[in-house]
Amino acid sequence: MPRGPRLDAPGTLHHVIGRGIERKDIFRGAKDAEDFLVRLGDVKEKCGLQVLAWALLPNHYHLLVRTGLTPLAKAMRRLLTGYVVNYNLRHGRHGHLFQNRYKSIVCDEELYLLELVRYIHLNPYRAGVVKDLRELGRYEWSGHATLMGKKVRPWQETGEILCRFGEGGRKCRRGYEKFVEEGAALGRRPDLTGGGLVRSAGGWSEVLAMRRQKRPEASDQRVLGGGGFVEAVLKEAEKRDRDTLRWRGARCSLEGVIRKVAKVRGVDEKELASGSRREPVIKAREDVAQIAVKKLGMSGADVARRLGVTASCITRITTKGELGPEARKIADEMAK
Repeated sequence: MPRGPRLDAPGTLHHVIGRGIERKDIFRGAKDAEDFLVRLGDVKEKCGLQVLAWALLPNHYHLLVRTGLTPLAKAMRRLLTGYVVNYNLRHGRHGHLFQNRYKSIVCDEELYLLELVRYIHLNPYRAGVVKDLRELGRYEWSGHATLMGKKVRPWQETGEILCRFGEGGRKCRRGYEKFVEEGAALGRRPDLTGGGLVRSAGGWSEVLAMRRQKRPEASDQRVLGGGGFVEAVLKEAEKRDRDTLRWRGARCSLEGVIRKVAKVRGVDEKELASGSRREPVIKAREDVAQIAVKKLGMSGADVARRLGVTASCITRITTKGELGPEARKIADEMAK
């Protein structure tokens, strides 16, 4: 069965869930949890990832994030790879730590943002990790404590959530706290843990009613949202995949990009990988990185090796924004 298009446009809201292999613990103590969070803060800075909600439990984690220009897959790879290496060293083990790939659900922000923030932050309470909501407010391994002003996590986005509950810090927090308390009575909310038509419609009874009324509704297991949202997400994803295929079909390659950029910028191809800090060389290097990563779909690590720079350097370049005028012109000419 062919793979569906990648659902990861900049600004997309994702509910990410990861579990330990065989449901074993992935956080054995404070050192593990803090290491994970330090890395999450690093990913926020380096990849432009906005962290809106999160919760760490002994054998799994939940994140609610909004992507920047760096795709979610690259941001998560940066987060999890380093964490696993350090975890194995700390605990004298080796091999896989997480159960398969993390699960990522694209969510309709307009409908589900606050519901997901509440659901994720209530996880420690529902799992019995904390005994009551008062203890949840002090639980340091969840973004709820940060929103309640009990814990400082500079990388967590709080203003965007709290401002939806009124004006002024105390009033906002009281409104948010009441919202969470009301959610505690709603149970486990399986409708918020996955995509697909059943969850988006609100259950099988709603789906059956739609079928009886002959109301077709688009759905996708990777998406939490109504039919219109699903169709828009898939359409955008397919367009990005077509653009990438068009580039590859035009037989564009990294070497071809380097040749073209060097010619346009008036620099020697070899100078691009020489470490030169001349302004024209820096600009050319940025053009190559932007085009290779965003148009050819290459990994930052591969581009970094060819240009003789670090992967973090490529990440900084490619998260600055859209292609500049010169790079866009080169890209358009090469894809013809």
